[in-house]
Amino acid sequence: MKRLLNTLYVTTQGSYLSRDGETVVVNVERKAKLQLPVHTLGGIVCFGQVSCSPPLMELCAENNVAISFFSEHGKFFARVQGPVSGNVLLRREQYRRADDETASVEIASSVIMAKIANCRTIILRASREELNSEKNSSLQAAAKKLVWMLKKIDKSMNLENLRGFEGSAAGVYFGVFDNLILAQKDYFQFKERSRRPPLDNINALLSFLYTLLAHDVTAALEGVGLDPAVGFLHRDRPGRPSLALDIMEEFRPFIADRLALNLINRQQIKGKGFRKTESGAVLMTDETRKEVLIAYQKRKQDEINHPFLDEKVSIGLLAHCQAMLLARYIRGDLDGYPPFIYK
Repeated sequence: MKRLLNTLYVTTQGSYLSRDGETVVVNVERKAKLQLPVHTLGGIVCFGQVSCSPPLMELCAENNVAISFFSEHGKFFARVQGPVSGNVLLRREQYRRADDETASVEIASSVIMAKIANCRTIILRASREELNSEKNSSLQAAAKKLVWMLKKIDKSMNLENLRGFEGSAAGVYFGVFDNLILAQKDYFQFKERSRRPPLDNINALLSFLYTLLAHDVTAALEGVGLDPAVGFLHRDRPGRPSLALDIMEEFRPFIADRLALNLINRQQIKGKGFRKTESGAVLMTDETRKEVLIAYQKRKQDEINHPFLDEKVSIGLLAHCQAMLLARYIRGDLDGYPPFIYK
């Protein structure tokens, strides 16, 4: 169980939430583990086998406390809330800002700067462990270029310019990505990013992890009442979760890329776990996919100190924290959207 920004996250399997007067009680194995006044809560998020009593739902509905239900792995199921218009107003404001380029740039620039800063952190961490002077120089040069790009980005740009900087930064980052692969070079060599379909083992692994990440971010946005399809950097396209793609940019280097590198460098996955189809697309075997899923879920259980909240949170809750912060910014409760920047 974790309480963040007035939101109660219940992750202990088998928990039962009930009402005691004007308080919310979290019971585990028939014992009360936590009791909070309902007026101190803004929302309750339940993961997996967590249930709530009807009287508690009534209490939360009367006090405008939404209860969101997710699978243990983060798939959004449903949200229970009373007859309030908060989510309608939130989404209407989201749509207004998405239609306003200046407002879109305000959020998009923060997201891009966080992504570039996180890419730089990954590179610098690798350079400190790189003994090869040539590779080390290459990594240091890439980090300097990313710093230069960070200094050039400002909120007076238009979206097209921002996308140009994002693309250039990705080129710099992926230009040295192969230097971060330290093992199994016969099977995992990175030349360039390829998508739809991935054309080599490392791209197949990255694409799969990005898909998992997009799923989790989409679920988190649904949980706070935002529309995952309406973004600020990525524009509307039928069937695409544009806002989820926006927010996951902050997490790609820290969550997906680091996990991919760890799986390869620690030889938790092997080259034989991938196969190439007749079309040239590379796919993972079922066994490798299972191994990656297990590693991803374990990674989400690790805890870090959130840079803005200054609290310990599990990596699996980072998307929920950022979704909540974005919703608060759009509502006007925060002066700016604080993106996730890993230090």
